[in-house]
Amino acid sequence: MLRALAEAAPAAALAAVCLLGLAIGSFLNVVIVRLPERRSLWRPGSACPGCGAPIAWYDNLPLLSFALLRGRCRACAMPISWRYPLVEAVTGAAFLSAYTVFGPTARFVVAAALLAALIAITAIDLQLQIIPNAITLPGIVAGVLTNLGTGAVSWLEAVIGALLGGGVFVAIMLGYALLFREEGMGLGDAKLGAMLGAFLGWKVLLFSLFAAVTVGGVLAIVLLATGLRGRKDPIPFGPFLALGGATGLFWGEKVVAWYLSGFGG
Repeated sequence: MLRALAEAAPAAALAAVCLLGLAIGSFLNVVIVRLPERRSLWRPGSACPGCGAPIAWYDNLPLLSFALLRGRCRACAMPISWRYPLVEAVTGAAFLSAYTVFGPTARFVVAAALLAALIAITAIDLQLQIIPNAITLPGIVAGVLTNLGTGAVSWLEAVIGALLGGGVFVAIMLGYALLFREEGMGLGDAKLGAMLGAFLGWKVLLFSLFAAVTVGGVLAIVLLATGLRGRKDPIPFGPFLALGGATGLFWGEKVVAWYLSGFGG
C-alpha cells in the first residue's frame, strides 16, 4: 500500500510516514511510562497523572494537542512534560529519515521498528537508568528473524552480531568489577548490544559501538571535567548505544564498505 502511494503521490507518502511516526511516538510515551511499572499498555486509557482526569482523543493528538493546550492539562492545568511532544517529534523525524533512506520497502518497516525501540529505551534509561528486558530480549529474536526475511545481512552475521554485541559488554562489566571492585555497566547494556547486533550484523555493529563509545566518552570527559558528574555518578550508556545503533542503521553499511575497500587495493 505504501509503495503504491509512493509511486502515485510521493508527497502524500511522506506525509503518511510522518503521521505514522507521530502516532507511534504518542504510543511510545505510554510505553515509556507504563512498561517500567509493568502496567498494561492498553488499559486503562490515558489520564492526567495529577488529577486522574481521562484524556479525550482530541487532547491526545500528537504535537497539536500539546500546542493547543499550551502544555497543560485541560482539567487541572498541571504542566505536561516536554518529553511527550519531544518523543513524538523525534519519532516522526526518525520515520521520515528511514523512509528517505530505505523507501517503501520491508527494510523501512524493520528500520522504523528498531528506531521506535531505541527511542523508548533512550527515554527510559535517561529517566530510570534501566533498559527493559521486555524490549531487548524480544528484540534480539526479532532482529535475527527480520534479517531472514529481508536478507539485509545473513542469519549467521546476525547471530554473530548478537553474540558479539552482548559479549563485549559482559567482558567490560566483568573487567571493571575485577579492577575497581564495583559494578560498572549493567546487563541491560549487554542485552541492548545483542539486540543491535542481531538487527545490524556484526560488521555494522562494530561501527555502531565505535560511534557510541566515542560520543559517550567525550561527553563523560566533559561532565567529569566540569564537575557536573563525579566518577561514581551514574551516566546511562543506553542512549549512546541507541545513537550508535541509529548511526549504524543509516550509514553503517557505507562506512563498512568504504573501510573494506581500502584493503582491496
